[in-house]
Amino acid sequence: MKIKELLLFFALLLVATGAAAQGGANFSVKQNKISDDEVEVVFTGSIQPGWHVYSPNIPKGGPTPATINLDKCEGAEKSGPLTAKGKEISNFDKLFDMKVSYFENNVTFTQKFKITGDTYNIKGYLEYGACNDKMCMPPTPVEFDYSGKKQNSDKKEEAKDNKETEKDKAANEKDEADKDQKAEENKDNTLTALADTANPAKAMAGDSAQTAAMPYSTAFDANTVKNNPWWQPAIDDLNAFGNSGTQGKSLWWIFLMGLLGGLIALFTPCVWPIIPMTVSFFLKRTKDRKKAIKDAITYGISIVVIYLTLGLAITAIFGANKLNDLATNAVFNIFFFLLLVVFALSFFGWFEIRLPSKWGNAVDDKANSTSGLLSIFLMAFTLALVSFSCTGPIIGFLLVDFATSGSITAPAVGMLGFALALALPFTLFALFPSWLKQAPKSGSWMNTIKVVLGFIELAFSLKFLSVADLAYGWGILDREVFIALWIAIFALLGLYLIGKLRFQSDMVNGDPGPMPVPCIMLGLCSIAFAIYMLPGLWGAPCKAISAFAPPMSTQDFNLYESNEVRAVYTDYDQGMASAKAQGKPVMIDFTGFGCVNCRKMEAAVWTDPQVAQLLTKDYVLISLFVDDKTPLAENVEVDINGQKRTLRTVGDKWSYLQQTKFGAVAQPFYVEVDNDGKPLNGAYVYKEDIPEYVKWLKEGLERYSSK
Repeated sequence: MKIKELLLFFALLLVATGAAAQGGANFSVKQNKISDDEVEVVFTGSIQPGWHVYSPNIPKGGPTPATINLDKCEGAEKSGPLTAKGKEISNFDKLFDMKVSYFENNVTFTQKFKITGDTYNIKGYLEYGACNDKMCMPPTPVEFDYSGKKQNSDKKEEAKDNKETEKDKAANEKDEADKDQKAEENKDNTLTALADTANPAKAMAGDSAQTAAMPYSTAFDANTVKNNPWWQPAIDDLNAFGNSGTQGKSLWWIFLMGLLGGLIALFTPCVWPIIPMTVSFFLKRTKDRKKAIKDAITYGISIVVIYLTLGLAITAIFGANKLNDLATNAVFNIFFFLLLVVFALSFFGWFEIRLPSKWGNAVDDKANSTSGLLSIFLMAFTLALVSFSCTGPIIGFLLVDFATSGSITAPAVGMLGFALALALPFTLFALFPSWLKQAPKSGSWMNTIKVVLGFIELAFSLKFLSVADLAYGWGILDREVFIALWIAIFALLGLYLIGKLRFQSDMVNGDPGPMPVPCIMLGLCSIAFAIYMLPGLWGAPCKAISAFAPPMSTQDFNLYESNEVRAVYTDYDQGMASAKAQGKPVMIDFTGFGCVNCRKMEAAVWTDPQVAQLLTKDYVLISLFVDDKTPLAENVEVDINGQKRTLRTVGDKWSYLQQTKFGAVAQPFYVEVDNDGKPLNGAYVYKEDIPEYVKWLKEGLERYSSK
């Protein structure tokens, strides 16, 4: 790999991370005069990188569109629909089974009003939905309140102080009809009531896939928060547990993965032959055995320092926020996919990724011309450069995994494990030189390891392509396509390990002959794994690959029965009362009708039989839709962090509950609480990891049982 290619690599990396910053959208609002009898209200929005705001032209049943809602419209009337201007993107969304459009970077929404009286007062709010690849914000209002006088031109109009014109009456009647129709449509979006509302325990025991939700009350006032213990803030209690589903893999797991990667790198053709030469050099360099051992240990420590510095550099370059967003950033996932495919082809022997030879020669010359610790460190650095063609793809694969783990320390911890595994043999063989005679000799088995790694990197590259495919809605890597590719990859890997498939790199020194027994056994395991995945082409769960394959909702052909889970309750207070009566813990699901990632979690995680069993039998499941447009019995003025907000709908009520009780605003957001509304565990957000979700649910049950 040449210097230009390295510069291109890091340039692409920086460009990709630039789109990964966290955020949402910020709107400002102003009134513009168009003519003597027409004004417009303009909402100018700045959208953070990685986020998008949905357009007004979203069909019913889709994500939250941008809409204008009027609380008061005196002396004026709407003139045309809400219009949008900006970079509009349209994609077909399989989860909603419709084409949706949204804006990125910035957008301007404009609503025109025609002035029909001498004075006017228009008051209301723009409501919009914003999402990124990981979460969605609840429907967000941008309020406005404008009044003024009509300025006549040359024409003189008669004053109409106490009498409405027929046009005004028609407009008012139309607004009332539209309001009634909108309320009726929003009620249709909620789940229908249970037939037996008097027996919630019986309802909970029913088929969750067919169970409808309990109705909720639209009555709500500020006293609810003060007098009801279920509404009391629990932010500190929740934070004491920490969040689940956002931490990614544990640091111990990452360390072990790095250690395993380092051990694999040891047995590649670029590293293994260097070990005896390096150890012999240190032992022959001086007659003092203690000094030779000290030099070898210093050499090993230098290797650790070099690779640990690489891990720290990754963290320093990208920072905490960007590393946390890499797992779902579409541009970055495309880049990672291409990177791993290139590494796989390199391991197959199509080409070699080499650093410029003059780099290694320059460092080697510098090492020979110096002495002491600096000389040893430069020798270790030479090893890192010379072995790059074999270790580079392994390091690249590991750094991709570590960087997308969600932990800022993951790259450093992973590289520490990798470096320890790589450095350990140099130190051990220096301490015990006789072990060198028993070490396996270099041979064709090292190329076999490289090819096997190529198959593994090719398989895992598809996971990153899948993330991008879901984000952009291309539909090129649906679940059955993903599984078909994995079947082909692991079947070919099995054929290679049993000796039925050869690469050109295997034939460099002639036919290597039959494969050893361990390879044949591993080959049989790989073929068996390919056969295991076959039913997945027709919709089988295939739990062993559920963390990697696209969600079940992308499966076009499914012969298997769905384990769809629906909440029995969509009202917080009713659900909590039922849970207390039954003596069960509660799992609160803050969701939305237009929340894409909520549907992904329900399709990919909730359909797992073990998850479905826990949610329907062991918990009382309450789903609270923050975009439910059903009007409250009356508007409620509340204070959130010193700012006044008007709650107008049931969705506003649940959004207010999530923000004031749990300190969160984005969906999906899952919380386990006891019968007093106190958290049993940390919150869980968007992460399609069935084993981790099951573990999280069981931890909540254990804490509830111990109370």
